[in-house]
Amino acid sequence: MAFGSMNNGDDAPMSDINVTPLVDVMLVLLIVFMITMPVLTHSIPLELPTTSEQAAKKDKQPTDPLRLTIDAGGAYYIGADSVTKLSIEDVTAKLKEAQAKDENVIVAVSADKAVEYDYVNKALGAAREAGISKIGFVTETKAQ
Repeated sequence: MAFGSMNNGDDAPMSDINVTPLVDVMLVLLIVFMITMPVLTHSIPLELPTTSEQAAKKDKQPTDPLRLTIDAGGAYYIGADSVTKLSIEDVTAKLKEAQAKDENVIVAVSADKAVEYDYVNKALGAAREAGISKIGFVTETKAQ
């Protein structure tokens, strides 16, 4: 880079390029990339289970889970067509009976979308107390 007096008398245009802003921008980009690159390449090592058709046939899940329904008022029902309201203590007792009959019982929780979360949490606590670890949630898909 040529440094000199600007009033030396010649009226020729300055032909030197000022690279200082370019270097500043490049250094900022370099620092940004150095910071973000380890974040982008970070991954969590997982060993996902694999299955084959023989294993899927061997470990066949029951097709009829135990349905636990919670209505908008917080009443509990067990069974798909049950009309008897149950308390949370009755739900715990029925889930313990189901666990005693079949240790691989699956509970499908079907809760109204207007029900408070506390009722769902109590139902999950009842299933945990009964020793049931396979719990699913029933949802509806919107018609297209």
